[in-house]
Amino acid sequence: MKEIALCAANAYQKKYYLNPSFNGLPASIRDELKIMCVLFTEDVGGILELFFTQDGSLEFRTACDEGDLLYDEIGSGLKLKELQRTKTELFEGLELYVKLLTGSFTEEDV
Repeated sequence: MKEIALCAANAYQKKYYLNPSFNGLPASIRDELKIMCVLFTEDVGGILELFFTQDGSLEFRTACDEGDLLYDEIGSGLKLKELQRTKTELFEGLELYVKLLTGSFTEEDV
């Protein structure tokens, strides 16, 4: 399995993207992802991407435009750690979902 984009938010373009492959997720989870990503970029600026690695782990990428003096790099790192701490159940459920979706589910995932 190659990397799979889950969703992204862009503070510069004021846009949110959800990979259509994940339209099967319950609406409440899709809404939670959207709110989380948009609030993140509104708070620290830049771009936030959530994607699944080859082994099905959920990872986060942040970026900013060159010369963006308003982007809060320290705040970005702190906010990501906070999300990983407070949204553990959501993220673990998404990892399991993508493993089931891609057929890479193993007994270790139980």
